[in-house]
Amino acid sequence: MRNVIAIARKEFKSYFDSPIAYIFITAFLLLVNFLYLWTFFVAGQADMRPFFGFMPFVFLFLVPSISMRLWAEERKMGTLEILLTLPIREVDVVLGKFLASFLFLVVMLLMTFNVPLLVGFLGDPDWGTVICGYLGCLLLGSSYLAIGLFASALSENQIVAFILAIAICTGMLIVGEAFFLILVPDFLVPLFEYLGLGSHFESMGRGVVDTRDVLYYLSIIGAFLYLNINTVEHRSWV
Repeated sequence: MRNVIAIARKEFKSYFDSPIAYIFITAFLLLVNFLYLWTFFVAGQADMRPFFGFMPFVFLFLVPSISMRLWAEERKMGTLEILLTLPIREVDVVLGKFLASFLFLVVMLLMTFNVPLLVGFLGDPDWGTVICGYLGCLLLGSSYLAIGLFASALSENQIVAFILAIAICTGMLIVGEAFFLILVPDFLVPLFEYLGLGSHFESMGRGVVDTRDVLYYLSIIGAFLYLNINTVEHRSWV
């Protein structure tokens, strides 16, 4: 566990050693505040549901930007071989990198505190729904991070890793959306709806926490971290 924490601390610090982290955070805050205020003035209601409604699509491009460098940069700089020759298990490295990116995601979400404060000032929101929505954001964002971390391990080019992560996340997001389900045979609709990343997030955005949704996201995270570990172990022997 100490190795995981040490790697996570190093990776988390590296985010803020360059202006990239501050650019990401600023761009994220400007985007979500603009989108929320736009929907707020259109709908005329102090409600957090629009905020959570567009979050899967904001994360679709933001989260791969966070994760694309985690392995690709190691390979490009030639430090991956050095890292894997240390007395550290591959699983510790993967978990440490994932934990660092997760903490960065938490920081970004915490900095959106002005949105629920504005909603609370202008209306009377259901704070249970707000908490459930943020929990859904963490689970969905963590799933994107696990996918992005896996994509980053497949290429030394950050742009390639970024595009690959977006492609995988987009595919797993749209398979459960209504516009895609109309193209699917009726007997397969429940399966595709269950496989969609977004369909499990919708209920949390409405304030409903279903253990099946939580288990789904944890399964996605675990599956892609497992694939990541296998990828790193294979490359460490090449």
